[in-house]
Amino acid sequence: MKKSLVALALFGAFAATAQAQSSVQIYGTIDAGLGKLTGETTKVTKRDNNKLGFKGTEDLGNGLKAIFQLEIRYESDTGTLENNARPLFQGQSRVGLQGDFGTVRLGRGLTAFQESSTAFEPWSGMPTTAGFQTDITVAAYSSDPLSAPGNSKNRFSNAVFYNSPVFSGFQINATVAAKEANGNLAVAATAANRAVPLNAVPEVSPYSVSATYNNAQFAAMAAYERNALEAKLWSVAASFNPITELKLMASYQHQDDSKFKITNTDTKAWLIGANYDVGPGKIRAGYGQKTPDGVVKTKQASLGYDYNLSKRTYLYADISNRKADVSKTYIGLGVHHNF
Repeated sequence: MKKSLVALALFGAFAATAQAQSSVQIYGTIDAGLGKLTGETTKVTKRDNNKLGFKGTEDLGNGLKAIFQLEIRYESDTGTLENNARPLFQGQSRVGLQGDFGTVRLGRGLTAFQESSTAFEPWSGMPTTAGFQTDITVAAYSSDPLSAPGNSKNRFSNAVFYNSPVFSGFQINATVAAKEANGNLAVAATAANRAVPLNAVPEVSPYSVSATYNNAQFAAMAAYERNALEAKLWSVAASFNPITELKLMASYQHQDDSKFKITNTDTKAWLIGANYDVGPGKIRAGYGQKTPDGVVKTKQASLGYDYNLSKRTYLYADISNRKADVSKTYIGLGVHHNF
């Protein structure tokens, strides 16, 4: 009996020590709603990505920490992995070190440009049809054009990620991917583009850099990225809070795809938007245009509203009109929960 008590006490002491030195957090989101797009039936949709994540920190002493993050993406309406084709840890799979030098991680995650740009988009980068991030904010650009079918195109795999410490509001972020094949499908040569072989190795090392600045009322970003097919994108963005409740934002992007495409090689895009907190809710609004070289211009106007039921749960409603070859209107209603 005494031995059992001693063992139990020792186990408790070790557990307390481990608890003090390291921590693991389970987190996630679940989002589901109903959406209707012109010419289509009403569907169960989502405004945000559904995710289940695990992240942890271990204190190594002298200001140094080991960190990791794993993030599964799934579909709330079916319970399946996102798109049924993506990797288990589609959202993020990174491990690294953090200290006075900043943060260094290895694995898979959003590029420096993709991660920085969401702060200047009215829907905060959520992939809803009413939002702008997946098309206009990125000027129809793909960070990972040589990834496997169904994979998310706004991340680098096999990459090194660096975030500098913040100096007087300024921060530098960089991502460099290895020249490794990632299972892309073959692309045949056409009058519009050159050929790409199956499971191609990048001809250059993809990289992404961004510089950000933040203070109480003003924020700004400048970014440049080159992908595995040597498409290049540069972007500038800024936001301003004239009052605490109101955030105004604008961005401009330019994509040069002349290394892969033969025609329509340049795409330019811009966006203006606002978030306004009123009572227990938030109003989201934006207007943007995308102008591909030699292709019909895209124009999009969107309006959304969030109503907070608690700190973790809110209801939302979105309406958006998009004009290109044809005009289509989207209406969406749903509920979002963070855990």
